[in-house]
Amino acid sequence: MSAVQAQISWVYTDALAPCVRFYRDTLGLKVVRDAGSAMMFETGPGAQIGVCETFEGRVVQPEGSMITLVVADPEGVDQAYARLMAAQADLRGPPEEIARFGIYGFFCSDPNGYQIEVQCFL
Repeated sequence: MSAVQAQISWVYTDALAPCVRFYRDTLGLKVVRDAGSAMMFETGPGAQIGVCETFEGRVVQPEGSMITLVVADPEGVDQAYARLMAAQADLRGPPEEIARFGIYGFFCSDPNGYQIEVQCFL
């Protein structure tokens, strides 16, 4: 394999509009591609989350999945938490330190139940 230039994590939905509102408006991610039935959101240089309407064998299947968004510091985690709380996102609890992994973060779910983690390394 030649050098990887980018990475996209795909999730699937039966209704694209609520997901666009979540990823673009609630999380504040920039739309980098609108393909009509699929949207791609930039999470960092060369990294994206793609949300696509279901088709053929592509189905909504959030069990066991997690997308982790890494921010610079605990203040960034707290700011993200406040933003998501104000938007009434599906939060799993407040930010906390997980000493086992040396991180500080929290979890929420997107409109289809895909787990999103916002964290920083300590």
